[in-house]
Amino acid sequence: MTETSTPAAGPISTPVVGHWIGGKHAPSASGRSGPVTDPATGRVTRQVAFADTAEVDTAVAAAKEAFPAWGGSSLAQRTSVLFAYRALLHQHRAEIAALITAEHGKVHSDALGEVARGLEVVELACGIAQQLKGELSTQVSSGVDVAAIRQPLGVVAGITPFNFPAMVPLWMFPLAIACGNTFVLKPSEKDPSSSLLLAELLAEAGLPQGVFNVVQGDRVAVERLLEHPDIAAVSFVGSTPVARHLHATATAHGKRVQALGGAKNHMMVLPDADLDAAADAAVSAAYGSAGERCMAVSAVVAVGTSGDALVEKIKERAAKVRIGPGTDPASEMGPLITAAHRDKVASYVRGAEAQGCEVALDGTGFTVEGHEDGHWLGLSLLDRVPVTADAYRDEIFGPVLCVLRAETYEEGLALINSSPYGNGTAIFTRDGAAARRFQLEVQAGMVGVNVPIPVPVGYHSFGGWKDSLFGDHHIYGNDGPHFYTRGKVVTSRWGDPSEGARGVDLGFPQHD
Repeated sequence: MTETSTPAAGPISTPVVGHWIGGKHAPSASGRSGPVTDPATGRVTRQVAFADTAEVDTAVAAAKEAFPAWGGSSLAQRTSVLFAYRALLHQHRAEIAALITAEHGKVHSDALGEVARGLEVVELACGIAQQLKGELSTQVSSGVDVAAIRQPLGVVAGITPFNFPAMVPLWMFPLAIACGNTFVLKPSEKDPSSSLLLAELLAEAGLPQGVFNVVQGDRVAVERLLEHPDIAAVSFVGSTPVARHLHATATAHGKRVQALGGAKNHMMVLPDADLDAAADAAVSAAYGSAGERCMAVSAVVAVGTSGDALVEKIKERAAKVRIGPGTDPASEMGPLITAAHRDKVASYVRGAEAQGCEVALDGTGFTVEGHEDGHWLGLSLLDRVPVTADAYRDEIFGPVLCVLRAETYEEGLALINSSPYGNGTAIFTRDGAAARRFQLEVQAGMVGVNVPIPVPVGYHSFGGWKDSLFGDHHIYGNDGPHFYTRGKVVTSRWGDPSEGARGVDLGFPQHD
């Protein structure tokens, strides 16, 4: 689950972010809420409602009621809504990005990029007819045809993380509703406002009431979604412990699950690599969005003689990164999501030397003038990190980059493959044979060759291996429509009436 916030005590004086149920805003009646904070200032800017079980049930009931009509609607009707939605998202992309920056803290350009990557999947959903064509084999036996079709599941749910409050939901619900399902979204309680704008734009695009619903909340809402008998499938992106729990719980209640977990993404740098390009890539991929990305490079494996020069080049570049409020156009990196998360990330740096690391850059004392209460952490770089160090073993999810040393390609590959995570990885080299070998031998779901963050485009699927994925399906691409539909095979015979009855035959049918 997402972190549970403490319910607000006393009257709420800040605006309240509520739910979206049955095609309209739905204020919460549970009496429970949590704070939403501006990470750049540390100030509480609004409250977010926490749904109780009854409110979750109301949202699911609205989705269930809307399903028969929407699931039976034509592909033309569904795609016309999605084309209109795509246009509205593009029109309001700056507004969505501003909400993300205000509540997550990432810089505005990064927030705009998040919206753009979400739009890729909306565009994929606009072409859903191509992916739902089905198959037909005629005359498999005398007068017998066999057709394979795919049909929607019913009500499906998405539980999404704080680090991409618009993009990750857009990876889920456009494909789900394009396939004919209805959807209940439970976004992160840390940055919930963009979810309501996404819902409003769907309504403006002509989506019928009840097809898309949003319930804000904490663990109470999540657990109800996992056990609700009317929910057929659950999509999730978050940490590995929560993904494991969610997969076990939801499957125990008979649901289909795709649960994308945590990561420790490695970037191998061979001695023949362009070290300037590798250093640029390492800094961009490790510290972008303050390291709060599941595809962030958090471990560089420097092979052979590449290590010392690479570390110096990373230090030079990291020292020039401008950290500040996401609303400042000069800022390249913003704050972390909460003060508690900032302190946890900082603890890995403070304890690194005692665990055998060399602290090449220490960002734990960083602050921004005029925003001293913001959740700031400077760029940190740990060199010669042993595999036993907590900074290497754990998913830090912050601006901390570990550099490990390996003598050979084989040693570096073994190090990467021994990680329990298998989300993304990359290799930097000029050697095509080494790159080809790496992409075949490395144990990860997404591989970059001289590309540090190999997030696939929308028409290829996103997902990892090992403890980075629970369930059989990756997200979007071809896997998305397959996850949100189930197959049905129809065998039919339309005989010629002149042939008459065939008679009773108790033998197993044979082709004729």
